[in-house]
Amino acid sequence: MRRLDRHIGSAVLLGILAVLAVILGLDLLFSYINELDDVDGGYGPAQALVYTLLSLPGRVHELLPLAALVGCLVGLGTLASNSELTIMRASGVSIARITLAVMKPLLLLMVLGVAIGEYVAPYTANLAESRKAIAEGSDEALKSKGLWHREGNDFLHINAVQPNGVLYGITRYRFDDQRRLLEASFASRAAVQQDDWLMEDVRSTHFADTGESSVTVNLQERWDVHLSPELLQVVLLEADALPLTGIWRYQKYLAEQGLNNQSYWLAFWKKLFQPLATAVLVFVAVSFIFGPLRSVTMGQRLFTGVLVGFVFQIVQDLLGPSSLVFGFSPLIAVLLPIGLLLALGAWLMRRAG
Repeated sequence: MRRLDRHIGSAVLLGILAVLAVILGLDLLFSYINELDDVDGGYGPAQALVYTLLSLPGRVHELLPLAALVGCLVGLGTLASNSELTIMRASGVSIARITLAVMKPLLLLMVLGVAIGEYVAPYTANLAESRKAIAEGSDEALKSKGLWHREGNDFLHINAVQPNGVLYGITRYRFDDQRRLLEASFASRAAVQQDDWLMEDVRSTHFADTGESSVTVNLQERWDVHLSPELLQVVLLEADALPLTGIWRYQKYLAEQGLNNQSYWLAFWKKLFQPLATAVLVFVAVSFIFGPLRSVTMGQRLFTGVLVGFVFQIVQDLLGPSSLVFGFSPLIAVLLPIGLLLALGAWLMRRAG
């Protein structure tokens, strides 16, 4: 039985890796072509290529569920085309046993995917965004994409955050409780010095109640802000690109500031249950092989796998924002598509059995 498990597992694993390589290659190619639209000034084609390659771990983590679904259909489909699955079933091997053999290599891939999503992808994504922002000109106010952030009555825009916690291009607008602008400032750089933030090359404009304004320039200035370097690295990334620990810390910080954190809860549940979604997609693939796709061509299996994967992704993408608009729990938006797929797979498996 161990030899049989290894045979099934190796066929499925090779199928998943082959599909992942093809999908990833196409995705990187189109992403690089799209990134060339941002080429300007110091951000050239070479920098765009480095940016695309640094996004590779995040793309692996994102595409793994689809690759697992299609790769499983390819691997098991090859065994079915060679009548190997038929011989296994005739020899008394149950569908449950074959499903277990399929899940063993998948468990390894899921652990690897979680490790990439938690430790590798956030670091490389942060490095890619900071390199791009610096190349585009982080020493100018609101020059690059960056991200807006609010803390109390202060509205901040940060152009780039390097992985070591150094900030570039910090624009600040300070308002009073009546939303009147009190101060606008720009610092070219900021870093932690002995537990305090120290800004460099600070140019500030102060607005008085009389309508007059005054400008001050300081080579260095202490910055009193509650954001830690770890949280600031979180601020500059999209919620889906963050590790679970980063999402948890930042949604807690937003709650303490009285800000809406539902989008981060959505990203948290989506990333937490991604391994479960991957396992359910593979379960559906197995049910397809023993059900409606038992005797079809490889092309039909690939088409069905891609179609199911995209429908699943579209449903998740629709339910996620809907939960933010209509106010129902993001957890429901994440678990409902998984539950529907699981029910479909169980129904098909029951018919096949």
